[in-house]
Parts: sequence; C-alpha cells; structure tokens
Amino acid sequence: MAADRRDVRPEFHPQGFAPVSPQRRGLLRAGLGLGAGSALLAGRGLRAEEVASPPAEAPYSLSLGPGVVDRVYGQPSRFEAGVIRRNVPWLTASPETSISFTPLQHQQGIITPSGVFFERYHAGRPTVDPSEHRLMIHGLVDRPLLLTMEDLRRFPSVSRIHFIECPANGGMEWRGAQLNSLQFTHGMIGCAEWTGVKLSTLLEETGLTRGAKWVLAEGADGAHMNRSIPLEKCLDDCLVVYGQNGEALRPEQGYPVRLLIPGWQGNVNVKWLRRLEIGNQPWFTREETSKYTELMPDGRARGFTWPLYAKSVITFPCPEMPAKGPGIYEIRGFAWSGLGKVAQVDVSLDGGVNWQRARLQEPVLPKALTRFTLEWRWDGRPALLQSRAVDETGFVQPTLAALRRVRGTNPIYNKNAIQTWQVKADGTVFNVQLA
Repeated sequence: MAADRRDVRPEFHPQGFAPVSPQRRGLLRAGLGLGAGSALLAGRGLRAEEVASPPAEAPYSLSLGPGVVDRVYGQPSRFEAGVIRRNVPWLTASPETSISFTPLQHQQGIITPSGVFFERYHAGRPTVDPSEHRLMIHGLVDRPLLLTMEDLRRFPSVSRIHFIECPANGGMEWRGAQLNSLQFTHGMIGCAEWTGVKLSTLLEETGLTRGAKWVLAEGADGAHMNRSIPLEKCLDDCLVVYGQNGEALRPEQGYPVRLLIPGWQGNVNVKWLRRLEIGNQPWFTREETSKYTELMPDGRARGFTWPLYAKSVITFPCPEMPAKGPGIYEIRGFAWSGLGKVAQVDVSLDGGVNWQRARLQEPVLPKALTRFTLEWRWDGRPALLQSRAVDETGFVQPTLAALRRVRGTNPIYNKNAIQTWQVKADGTVFNVQLA
C-alpha cells in the first residue's frame, strides 16, 4: 500500500474552494433560519401568517397515550420501519454463508444500533447456551485455561468504541459500479461500544512460554471459523467481548462471546469464540489462504494483509437520501481508519478537481467511525460528490484509478477507494465511477 500512499497525496489547487469561516457559517445559519426558511415555506403555498403561526394541535396531543408496558423489549417507532438490514440475494451461495448490510444512510451518530449492525455468517447463526459455553486457551502456555462465561466476567473489564468492517465491503465494485445504494456499497460495517476483557489479561493469566508468536482463534459455529493472529497484536489492543452497546452481544454478533481485533479485517473478529491456541507460526487456514487475501493483477495474492486503511463515504446526499431541490444542505458522512484516528476529511463537489475541508464532529476516536459535515449551497446544477479521508499516520484514501493501478480489477477485498455520487438536477443520486 506504500505505492498507493505516494500516488494519492492530496493536492490543494489554488482555484479550490476556501473553507467556510465561522462568521460565514453564522450568516448561513441565520439566512436559513429567517429569510431562506420563510422563502422555502412560502414557495410551498403558505401564507405569511401561516409561516409565523404555531402548528395546529394534532389529535395525539389532545389525549393520553399508552402507558408503560412491562416486560417488553423496546422497539423503534413504527415510522422508522424502513430502517433495517438488507441483503443481496445473489451475493452468496446460501443464507447460511450470507451477509446483511447496515443502513448507514439512516445512522444518526457514530454508534450503530445493535439491531441493524451488519451480519456475516460462514455456516449460519448457532444458538449457544451461555451456561454450557466454554473458552479454551492452550498451546504454548504454562497454565491452560477452560473458562466459563462466569469466569470471564470475573476478570477486570473495559469498554471501547471500535468499528468492525468486512474486507469485502465494496468488493462488488472493483470492475464497475454495480448497485445504486449506499447500504449495499458500504454497509458491511458497524461501530459499537464493546465491553469485555483485554486479551492480554487472559494471556497473562495463562503464562506464555518461549517461542509463542501466534494465536489461532476459533469459533463455535458450524464452519469453526478460524484465523491466525500475531501475538504482538493480541497483546496490544484486542478484547474478548460479551457486551455490545450496553447489552449482551446479539446472537448474530457472536453471543455469548466474540473476539474484537480493532482496526483489522472483520473476519479475524471471530464470533462464538471457543478456542485460542498459542503457537510459534501461523496455521495457514482456509480463510487466510484461499479467502481474505489481496489478489494482484498477475494472479498472485498478498497474504496476511489485516489492517483496514483510511476510508470514507458521504451518507447524505446518497441514492437512498436524495436532495429535495436547490437550497442549503449539510453534506454528511462517515470516515474511519484501522490505523488510528481520522485526521481530516476533504469533500469535492466536482469529482475531485477542487476540495474543501470538512468539519469533524466529536468524538474522534481511534479505529472508530468519525462523522464529518460540510455546508453546501446547492444551485440545482449536477454535481459529483466525493469525500477523501486522511488518518493520523498520513495515509490518504486513494482514488479508484490509483488503487486499480496497483491491484487491477479482479480483487474482492480491501477496496477503500474514494466513492463518487452523481447528483442530478432533480436531486436524485447515482453511484458512478470516474476514469
């Protein structure tokens, strides 16, 4: 990826747009709240006195609503029924090996609700009784462990916010734009607060022996999904988690316990974790040889390319969330990097010719989704919207052309190229690719 980094270092053109100053931002807000807002309402056929008057009382504000209902898990409003995970039926061979996509276009903050967090299976979703589940840690250790869930909860716990992204996120798009949907081009990602035990704490309890360099993580699903992970990473920031967003893991997220490897490919975050074996070399499992490798133009594949590099996408406007006519909008999106914090995000309105610096919204956390916004006065003319993330290591999100120069068009995994949304004059938005 070093070649990519050199090829795509940002260039800020003299004719580029200047960032919106705080004074200008205040004027924009004032204009939107007074003159512009009244003009928009008047354009909808409302009289001046109607614009200035409070809305009429609705029937639901004149009567009592339902009371507290006991012993029921809370649900979203019925008016949010369309905010759901979706899948592509032809993407995988069967539902047991399939994936569903996070509705990023509806996500309000950096935390993905547990109920719509994307799911990926290799042998379907097992139903695991936590009272019967065990986690074994063995191999090159002094004291092998067989832990119950109760045992795990006795260890000191931590909570951290991190994203998990499938390396196939956007993989359908290598050869060309396929699906006109943000949810399907970028929805193999979610960000949550995870609660559990540091993996380093558990490994310290076992006592590592001389020669220990690798860890094999294995799940309890029908595929016994497994991956080799360098011990150095396991001792750094990895967690064995049993909580997500303040509650127990959902079954589709590995209930009752999973591995969390911050910033690395989603498949190494093994779900339904049952075994950790310590060894002196990688195991070269099916999922790290025939799958989840970076295919190169000459047919060879890079092995063990775990980190997920800087990436971003505009979530409004997007194909599912079009613009509603000329006016003042807030362009919104998410940026992330498996190498650390997002340092900056730039937005282009003309397909990458000129760039403006977007505003990053707090919190900006390492290996987590970061929100960015930019005020946009749209005049109704067609536009080509792009976003470009730069992380704290200096890595710059590449263009698709730069990525293809290195990787070709045959890969599936690790596509972190700049996304282009074409905004038509009527406000509709389309997934396009620029040469």
